[in-house]
This record gives sequence, structure tokens and C-alpha cells, in this order.
Amino acid sequence: MPVNLTRNAIAMMNSGDVNSKPLVQVVDIKLIGNSQERYRFLLSDSESTQHAMLATQLNEQVRTGRVKKGSIIQLIDYICSTVQNRRIIVVLNMETIIPEYEIIGNPKLLMGSEPEANKSMPNNNLFEPSTRSTNNRYSAPAPANKAQSFQPTIQPAYQPPPNYKIQGPIMKNEAPARIIPIAALNPYQGRWAIKARVTAKGDLRRYNNARGDGKVFSFDLLDSDGGEIRVTCFNAVVDRFYNVIEVGKVYLISKGSLKPAQKNFNHLKNEWEIFLESNSTVELCPDEDGSIPRQQFSFRPITEIESAENNSILDVIGIVISVNPSVPILRKNGMETQRRILNLKDVSGKSVELTLWGDFCNKEGQKLQEMVDSGLFPVLAVKAGKVNDFNGKSIGTISSTQLFIDPDCPEAQGLRAWFESGGRNTASISISKEIMPGGSKNEIRKTLTQIKDEGLGRSDKPDWVTAKATVVFIKTDNFCYTACPLMIGDRQCNKKVTQSGNKRWLCDRCNQEFEECDYRYLLQVQIQDHTGLTWVTAFQEAGEEILGCSAKEMYLLKYELQDDTQFGEIIRSRLFHQYLFRLKIKEELYGDEQRVKITVVKVDKVNYSAESRYLLDMVTKNLPNRKQF
Repeated sequence: MPVNLTRNAIAMMNSGDVNSKPLVQVVDIKLIGNSQERYRFLLSDSESTQHAMLATQLNEQVRTGRVKKGSIIQLIDYICSTVQNRRIIVVLNMETIIPEYEIIGNPKLLMGSEPEANKSMPNNNLFEPSTRSTNNRYSAPAPANKAQSFQPTIQPAYQPPPNYKIQGPIMKNEAPARIIPIAALNPYQGRWAIKARVTAKGDLRRYNNARGDGKVFSFDLLDSDGGEIRVTCFNAVVDRFYNVIEVGKVYLISKGSLKPAQKNFNHLKNEWEIFLESNSTVELCPDEDGSIPRQQFSFRPITEIESAENNSILDVIGIVISVNPSVPILRKNGMETQRRILNLKDVSGKSVELTLWGDFCNKEGQKLQEMVDSGLFPVLAVKAGKVNDFNGKSIGTISSTQLFIDPDCPEAQGLRAWFESGGRNTASISISKEIMPGGSKNEIRKTLTQIKDEGLGRSDKPDWVTAKATVVFIKTDNFCYTACPLMIGDRQCNKKVTQSGNKRWLCDRCNQEFEECDYRYLLQVQIQDHTGLTWVTAFQEAGEEILGCSAKEMYLLKYELQDDTQFGEIIRSRLFHQYLFRLKIKEELYGDEQRVKITVVKVDKVNYSAESRYLLDMVTKNLPNRKQF
């Protein structure tokens, strides 16, 4: 018996049908595209033919021969779009019924479907695939006995989803747009709607350019097929939607425009980005949709990060084995931010440094530090971390990064089981080479003698090193100075002020007087390690870490209360404490003499657990390759 293809299937799909799941035949297959592998089909219903584009997540079916010229297939999920005046069927999911069969009938190209039948399809990535195959969701197992007569599955005609609130009569072309997968979006579609969950929401940012001031924010969407896309709003559209969008909620979104994604800022695996406009609609779906996942990860083992490209964006998961305190950092633009560094390890036997910036330090970072300090070692999943390759590989947070502590996912459960069954005692090698725990990317460990012997600080730019040393002496003369408290923009003036005749404090820089001044440290400290000793200068934050109290408290003790006994006790109690000193070394001119000045940028108490790991890594790296007994 001959195979019965779905009658008039091509014409029905061109008319907008998406529910009949027709049985059709592949009469031709062509590989197209230069930058991305794409397959074009010529589909037949035995009477008419129509060009179709195969979604890239189905390419494997062609490569493995499951679909070839002559195959009988059933279309499970598909749409028909107009691209440059051509009607094209986009196959999103399908099932092979008969792998090989002779061409049925004498089909002709459907009239009006393509003006120039012999013209190649445009080489555009119009249909970016989902990052997750949809075969498991839509496909049914092929029958064991492949009968020669098939009846396609018929579904009821499409009905608008109940979430659309239709009021009054519907004008022509004003019916609700059909919900399509994110993977099927392309800029040539006229009307569409997507149903997706918000997985991330960016901060509201303001900008200034040649066209004036503006504001912008973005959010990321994930649908039930695993498709992801970024949505961006500008200016007046920000006012409409910024307070509406909530992470974790599901929305129906329509009437936006698609433009090429800016890959410098957009890490999602989609060639397009949605821009909402004044007529766009965003409607909350009140009922939870369990078919849409909360989040989608693509984890890379830490050992693979070692070969990842610089500035690439990836997901990583690991056990947090150490967390350093949050420290203030002055950016190049003069703004101050926070930085916190922690270390992750996984079953690959490698560990990597993760740098948290800004709000991440005080939110997830503080919670992680409390957990580790209490003896807990949580699992941390990092979504969209940025790779840095300075002196080894490390990961840093960016604005679109998300952190998940002890997430409920199979990878986290497997990692926890490995750690509890002996992984905690397994030594790991850091891929963040020559990086001190708690340090930034250009911190290199040096002894105090090396600083002098290697002539550090005598080049045009300062040298930055880390030294483990002990405080052995603190000068008590001129240990602090009176400073201007006035804020200039986002920064305090901090210039030295003098007291005028009316007992008010005068700042020559600001040309203002104040009732109260600030007190800031200018400590001269002698530090020593096993190779020698040197003098360093410690300013405000470093001075507070060394002495354990504010400059104002010490100033009042010495000059107001004149309590030399208590003042001296505090100084003596701070001697012979060991720290990790972050040092800036630069040659400066004093009178007619060039001198090397060493300034303490940061002071950390020695974390002996992290220090032991550092020393173990140094021993491992410096041991010659030899047979282990």
C-alpha cells in the first residue's frame, strides 16, 4: 500500500495552520550557510512542495542519516514565516516515520510561495536554535511495525490563551498574536508573542551621549523549550516596565522589535535581542507554569576554564573553600567599589579564584563568609561569570552575573556528595597562578629583601607586591593628621586643614571653614620577615587595621586626654602581629634625592588555612617531576 501524505498540507501551512502535525516527504536537502551550519529542505505533500528551514538543534538528524532525501517525516512543531517575500516553513521539531522511501507523486512548487524557485535562500541566521533539544518533549516513539498508511495527528484549532484580556470587538489583524518559541523569533515576523520566565534583571542605568541624557535596563527570558533572549528598554519604556518586571515571574510579551544582539554585553546564545517599544505589551501570567524552568545552566568544569578564552562568559559550579574579607577598591574613574575574593574547587582536582565586585560582596559574599567561618562549605553556582587570564585563569562577576548558594540541581547534589565522601580532604591545584588568596590579579608574593635586591619601584610605573611580615615598631610622632571632611562629588576632600584664630578648621583647597575636622592615619611602621626589615607608610584604612581603632580615638587619647599610659598600651598590643601587606612601591623625589617609598595599600590578617594551601601549591609547582612511591 502506498504511503498517504497529509493532503493539502503545504497549502494549509502557508495559510497559517500550526496544529495539524502533517505527514510530509523530504524530496531534497541542501546544506547552506557559511558561519553556521544550516539545512534547507524541500517538503512535499505529494501534490505541492515548499522550502523549509531546519532549526539547528535538529541538524544532528541529518548528519546521522536519520533524515535524508525521500524520508517520510511528521512535523511536530513548526511555523510558516515570510522572509524577503518568500514563504518558508521553519521546522522546530519533527519525527522520522520512514527513513527511506521513493518520491511520491509528481509535486510542483506551490504557486506564490517563492517567486524565484531556483534562487538560493538568503544566508542569514534567521532562526537561532534553542540551547536545549526539544526532541524529548515533543517526539513520540516510532511504531515497531511501519505500516504503509498514516493518518496525521489532528488537534483542535488554535485558541487564544486565557491570559489575554480582550475587550470589545477585534478589528482586522488585531487578534492576539500566536505564542511561538523564543528559538523561532526573527526580525521578519510581523506579529508574535512569547511566554517566558524572567531569569535575570539588570540595574537601571543612566547615560549621556550626543543625543542627550537617557536611561536603560535589560532583563533575560527563558521559555519552556530552553530558548533564551535578552529584552532591553529605553527611556519612556523604562518607566512603563521597570517596576513591572520581577525575576522568577512568567510573562506574555509581544509587539517588540528584534535587532542583532550586542555580543560585547550580551552573553546569551541568541543572535537577536528584543527592544520593547511604546506599543509593546508585557502581561504577567498569574498561574505558575511548571514547564518553564527557573534557571538554565551550562556548567564548565574548573579544569576546562584553564583553556577558556579571556573575557569569555561561562557558568561554573564548585565548593567554596575560602572567603576573604571585603575591601574597598578605587577604580580608574575615581569611584570606590568593594571587592571580595573567594576560591572554588570541584571534582576535577582544580580550584579557581572568584572575584566578587560591588553589591555581590555585601549580599552573597557576606553570607558565604559567615558559612565558611562557621565550618560550612557551601556549593556555589555562578551564572555568567567572566574569565580573566592575567597570571592564570580566574572568574569575576559582571552586572549580569547571578550567584546561587546551595542550588537545588543535580550538579550541586553530586558535588556535595563527592565533598562529604572525601572530597574535602582532596588536594586541588589552583589555576589562578601566582595569585595570592585575597589579592588582585597583579599581586605577586615577595620577601622584603627581594624588594630591595630586585630594585622594585625604580621604573616609570609603581610595583605592586604582597609580603607576609610582622609589625615590629610603630612611630607615635605625627601618627595622624587633621583632614577636610567636605565631600567633593562622591569622594571626601581629605586635604590637611589648619586651625584658625576662631578655633575653626580651614581647608585651603576648598576655601571653607568647619566646626569639626576629620582625623586620618599617616602611620610610619617598621615590618620584618625572615629575610630583613623595612619601613612602610600606612594611611587611613590600613592604619585602622594595624592599630584596631580609629585615628580620632588615638588623637583624643594622646592630645586631648593626654593619657600616655593607655595610648602606649594600645601601641604595644599591636606589635608582633603578622599580616599580609599589599604594598605599592614607587621611587619619589625628596628634595634633591630619589627615594623608594613603600605604601601599604591593604592589610589582611593571615588566613592560615589559605596560607597553607598557598604554600602547598608552591611546593607542588616547584617539585621536579619524579616517580611517586
